[in-house]
Amino acid sequence: MKKLLSYIIMLLILPACSNKEIKANTELHTPEQKEELKPAYSKFAIRENFSTRQLVDEMGLGINLGNALDATGSWINPSNISNYETAWGSPLITKEMIEGYAEAGYSSLRIPVTWSNMMINEENYRIHPDLLNRVESILNWTLDCGLVAIINVHHENEWVKKVPTDNEAKKKFTSIWEQLCNRFEKYGDHLIFEPMNEIGYDEIWTPWNGGQTEKAKAFGYVNELNQLFVDIVRKSGGNNAKRHLLVEIYNTGLEYAFDPLTKIPTDPAKHLALTVHYYTPPLFAILGNGEDAGWGVGVPSWGTPQEFKELNDNMDLLKKNCVDKGIPVVIGEYACSSKNRTQEVVRLFNVSVTEAIYSRGMCPMLWDVQGAGQYDRTTSTFKDPVFLEQMKAIPTKYPRNKK
Repeated sequence: MKKLLSYIIMLLILPACSNKEIKANTELHTPEQKEELKPAYSKFAIRENFSTRQLVDEMGLGINLGNALDATGSWINPSNISNYETAWGSPLITKEMIEGYAEAGYSSLRIPVTWSNMMINEENYRIHPDLLNRVESILNWTLDCGLVAIINVHHENEWVKKVPTDNEAKKKFTSIWEQLCNRFEKYGDHLIFEPMNEIGYDEIWTPWNGGQTEKAKAFGYVNELNQLFVDIVRKSGGNNAKRHLLVEIYNTGLEYAFDPLTKIPTDPAKHLALTVHYYTPPLFAILGNGEDAGWGVGVPSWGTPQEFKELNDNMDLLKKNCVDKGIPVVIGEYACSSKNRTQEVVRLFNVSVTEAIYSRGMCPMLWDVQGAGQYDRTTSTFKDPVFLEQMKAIPTKYPRNKK
């Protein structure tokens, strides 16, 4: 899920850009009247003259359906999709869970999927129909609630990294995306495709190993993957010819979104947004309190003036170098570990990061899994009502034109 290198790099090389602070919203708001959950228009519609920036505005607050359809492991019985879906602690996904997200004020849902889990033909990389059917059911629940959905290729890094240099890996990547394009072509612009997840080439280049030549090679591979993805989707035609797409930054590192070596793919539809992840500072966001990972030990709290400044400086970088230049941005993952931490400190971080992202015209998508202390998939409710109300207040505080 999280690439450690990118987060450590971020701590070391990001410059300060702004003293503007986003502080935690501690005011409670009266819960809104529950409205009927339904899309505002046909879920099969591709709107004309509708920009990706407008869609990102519609995405509002987002959340991940993590550790469910993306769960993987050689120990999992491959005979049934439900074995994967529940392997990492999630209950089976239900319509009520998706409705719970919508009722809580979320407007977009990222659905990570590991497609290699179930294939009926390894030679031609044909995805098992049970997996396709299951994803489509969850997709329809999502769209029927009026949410924007993102489907990606998740936890497939080992072979996806080989695509630029290995014909068999390229064949697999192409086959998977051709199947997904064919299966989901009929759906409208509330379905977004994302090519991969957290791809980098640490064996070729890191800030401590390798020079500019090696860096250009590593970045070039990610650029090539993004372009291949865009070409496959556009070639498939139908609604996919104009579908809004995410393209991933190297290692999904925030600081690489505006690196000169990052190339936005050529896209005849001009319907692209960049996606990065945010787990900074890593000793708080990645590690639980007291957790020793060898490279560092998790800290108990977050929220000093310097830590708020770091958050705001990072988000100002994205706004200045991307959003203000007309490049839409989705923060596809962010969160912190709740292990051995108080509810108050976890809430402070998650709400503060959400507000810092949203207030700058980007879409924040919280990484959420069962047992993380946020959304309880067994009851389809958030465990912390204060967190929920503070999150709901953010879109009201920073209204967007969604027309």
